[in-house]
Amino acid sequence: MKKPVELIIFDWDGTLFDSVGQIVDSLLYAAKEFGQPLTHDAAKSIIGLGLPEVAQVLFPTVPELHTGILKSYGDHYVEHSKDDQWFTGVSEMLHDLKNQNIKLAVATGKSRRGLDRVLAQTNSVHLFEITRAASETKSKPDPLMLSEILSQTGVNAENAIMVGDTSYDLEMAHKIQMPRVGVSYGVHSIDTLQRFNPLMIADNVQGLHQFLSQ
Repeated sequence: MKKPVELIIFDWDGTLFDSVGQIVDSLLYAAKEFGQPLTHDAAKSIIGLGLPEVAQVLFPTVPELHTGILKSYGDHYVEHSKDDQWFTGVSEMLHDLKNQNIKLAVATGKSRRGLDRVLAQTNSVHLFEITRAASETKSKPDPLMLSEILSQTGVNAENAIMVGDTSYDLEMAHKIQMPRVGVSYGVHSIDTLQRFNPLMIADNVQGLHQFLSQ
């Protein structure tokens, strides 16, 4: 790993937060409510994109239904995700990295409202220097949210690391030559993540913690 690392930017769903299953279930529920075909694998594959992009990818032929589908998804997700929490070991990892004076940030496909809800749910607002949600910038894999985080923190791309479980995370970091780390316990396969030349791919939070603490 290139030193010094001043900033680590984390994706949220599937990287820090064990929410992939509920996101998929809520997307399937919303699709069924509006009579739209959707498979489990298709629903899982778009996790990480902003919600408008999710609707465009999954339901391209019925743009008139997008608002209703996304509302149905959001209502179902909020109602059924109250017990979702961080993957085991995430709290310890984040506190340890912060105690090493490494700046922490979040770059997520969630809306700001959704991100604020789970930051409160995990009592973690104080851990992050800055958080960026897809609703207030461009969706992954556009690197704008990373550029905004770098600008806000005053850190150069080469002194930061992006950590994520999807190709969207690693692709946006690759576009601005930011070092990146994949995790295989989230959404996309190891083969998919390897296309973007990550420094490593962690199989679990403990392995991720060990690598980032080096």
